[in-house]
Amino acid sequence: MSQYPDFVATIDTSGLTCPLPLLRTKKALQTIESGQVLKILTTDKSALGDFQAFAKQTGNTILLQEPTEVEGTVVHFIQKR
Repeated sequence: MSQYPDFVATIDTSGLTCPLPLLRTKKALQTIESGQVLKILTTDKSALGDFQAFAKQTGNTILLQEPTEVEGTVVHFIQKR
């Protein structure tokens, strides 16, 4: 398990499917400052690729994406541009 980056907020989108995890992430990013990091938990199987595309389109940076101890859950750390 990696060392997680420092983050200012967490959103749990477990159980939600695309596009809800991305919509909740977009909304949460609006509440934090540029350079701050958001932690997102997902269970959607397409979330890895979805978040990579989202970051590319929005100019935000993915610092880390990895599975957690909870089966089927992936944690994403996105730094706001």
